[in-house]
Amino acid sequence: MQKITYLEKPVYFESYSATGGFEEGRGPLGKNFDFIDNSDLFGMKTCEKAEAEMARINLNIALKKKNLSPSDLNVLVAGDLQNQCVASSGGLFTFGIPFLGLYGACSTCTEGLLVLSAMLSTSKTYTRGASVTSSHNSAAERQFRTPLEYGGQRAPSAQWTATASGAFILGKEKSHIKITAFMPGKAIDGYTKDQSNMGAAMALGAFDSINSFFKENNPDEFDLIMTGDLGHVGSNILEDMLREKITRYGTKLASLHNDCGLLLYDFDTQDVHSGASGCGCSASVLASFILPKIERGELRKILFLSTGALMSTSSVSQGDNILGIAPAIQIEYEE
Repeated sequence: MQKITYLEKPVYFESYSATGGFEEGRGPLGKNFDFIDNSDLFGMKTCEKAEAEMARINLNIALKKKNLSPSDLNVLVAGDLQNQCVASSGGLFTFGIPFLGLYGACSTCTEGLLVLSAMLSTSKTYTRGASVTSSHNSAAERQFRTPLEYGGQRAPSAQWTATASGAFILGKEKSHIKITAFMPGKAIDGYTKDQSNMGAAMALGAFDSINSFFKENNPDEFDLIMTGDLGHVGSNILEDMLREKITRYGTKLASLHNDCGLLLYDFDTQDVHSGASGCGCSASVLASFILPKIERGELRKILFLSTGALMSTSSVSQGDNILGIAPAIQIEYEE
């Protein structure tokens, strides 16, 4: 059974930043990003190295916002979609910060913030750390599906992997944004083998986590339930399940829901089909859009769940079902 951990002492967002590529820059949130590279290459020769450089740039920005140096951080938690998380390790090793690499697919952003919150809230040794998450459209397509040059036709349910990164510095120094609770997600069978419909697979994991969380929380106290990257297909499935399967709060929960995959791009001008995906999606939307709203007091209390489709090229080729997962963190405004 999932257990919610309520922090006796909250962990604070001391700094955060978002970087992205061309499509992210021309999307509705582009003006809120800290850095946009319209070439998607970030000065590098390959898209894989570009993602590593994007993560490096992003952490540098977050550090400079707070006038911090790498030596001020006790630990760095990071992850991406490349094999063995080489974008994170390759892009961030030069900082010389003790490193934990994570892989939770598109749920990595929340997973990283959850792990870092647990470390900071329970240890006197760790006082400040960073969490960085990234994805690159070209690197992910080449690894999981086909190179873009192949020109393969995408299904209407497919999503566009974001070329984006979110960097967050958490610590014990008070700010207007704090993490007050967290809950790991469970790996849930998504009952689909279709890698072009990951939103459907992730929707079941998101439903399981939201249902578990609100068995002991009142949704009337929340302004927003934000999932990671379900897109149109997954969001519709999730909201239908909330309304139909949760008798007491289901309609309220569905009305509170929004999805990062629906916010990052303009569906009228950008050909992203069902929406955005990739672990950089929820990370960059959190850093560019959601946290600023909390910092200004426009949102007072939210539940944030990055949603992940747990699969690999081997599992898909062998006909395995795609599993979904949705770890959760509770973020609140502090006067």
